[in-house]
This record gives sequence, C-alpha cells and structure tokens, in this order.
Amino acid sequence: MFYTYILKLENGTFYIGYSHDLKNRFKEHLNCEVHQTINQNPRLIFYAAFESKLKALEFEKYLKSSSGFAFRNKRLI
Repeated sequence: MFYTYILKLENGTFYIGYSHDLKNRFKEHLNCEVHQTINQNPRLIFYAAFESKLKALEFEKYLKSSSGFAFRNKRLI
C-alpha cells in the first residue's frame, strides 16, 4: 500500500506527504528526522491508502494545489 498523509504542526501549518510505510515515516517525523517538521510536534490528522504509487502521488500533488487546499479544509480536517 501507498499512503498520502496530512500532519498538523505545532505552528498551525500543515505538512502533506507520501510514503509506502506510514508508521515508519511518522516515527521519522516524531524523531525530528524530517527537516520540515523538526521541533513542530506533528500530529497525524488524515491519511488515505492507495494500491498504486501513482495514485498516492497524484493525490499528494492535488492536496498541495489551491483546489486541494480548499478540499482539505472543507472535507478532510
């Protein structure tokens, strides 16, 4: 499985990412191994699972777009 996920950071911003191993990737965020989320106390607030890597990457790209931003705020969080 492949995952697209959203983290809410301590400063109120969101981090959107993709991974094939969500548990391990989230541990990396918690252990300050990801530069963008260092010292931001990330919380996993949403994830979606996909059978296709391409679909997961496309959804990540969509969530980072202006349309995806509106969708995220209205439907996901």
